[in-house]
Amino acid sequence: MNGGYITVSSQTTGVAIVTSGTSASATIPTMSSGELPRFIRIAATAPACVRLGKSSATALSTDLQVQPGDAVILSVNGNDRIAAIQVAAAGVVQVSPLENM
Repeated sequence: MNGGYITVSSQTTGVAIVTSGTSASATIPTMSSGELPRFIRIAATAPACVRLGKSSATALSTDLQVQPGDAVILSVNGNDRIAAIQVAAAGVVQVSPLENM
């Protein structure tokens, strides 16, 4: 990032995944250009575990945990799906494409 700004495009929208005790997945949202982003920002309303995948993804309780109030930025690395599963209680995992990274 080299001290630059992170931009979430106003031309595109993210995805919201409602978590439960079963993994749920969604397509990683594209940038305003229509291409997959290099990086995404993930936030959660309740503790959740997330996993990226190519063509499909199934989250497990041992995957990367996202806590409320702590967003994570992940490299997409050519993956086009994201999956999430609750840790203890249902919530929402929100995924936004980052434009200038």
